[in-house]
Amino acid sequence: MFKKITTLLPLLFALCFMTDLSAQQLVYRPINPAFGGDTFNYQWLLQSAEAQNRFEDPANAASLDDLSDLDSFADGLNRQLLSQLSRALLNAQININDGLQPGTFTFGNLEVEVLETLNGLVVNILDTNTGDTTQVVIPNN
Repeated sequence: MFKKITTLLPLLFALCFMTDLSAQQLVYRPINPAFGGDTFNYQWLLQSAEAQNRFEDPANAASLDDLSDLDSFADGLNRQLLSQLSRALLNAQININDGLQPGTFTFGNLEVEVLETLNGLVVNILDTNTGDTTQVVIPNN
């Protein structure tokens, strides 16, 4: 008999307090702004994803901030030389006689070969580090 009372007692307490319980309607609110969520969640979601990302982009491994002053100077010098070369190519396209002279030139790790052919002026550019080549043909007018 005592066992029945101890079993029924918690059930009676639960029934007494259930009369005052009320429920409300559940509403789904998306968090991700791509699916209709609040746009203020975008930065939080992006930072959370970046914090969990364990992979690094190999392209960002050697940024300009990591270069020494000497490497930065050499990079700037290479860019200026390539800029002058592109200007000379543009001038050569307009007037070949006043443009580039045939020959082989070296700019850092780039080797530029200028040839005169029947089709026009041919510029071969070779990256000696990777072996990549590019050919620019400037036709005769």
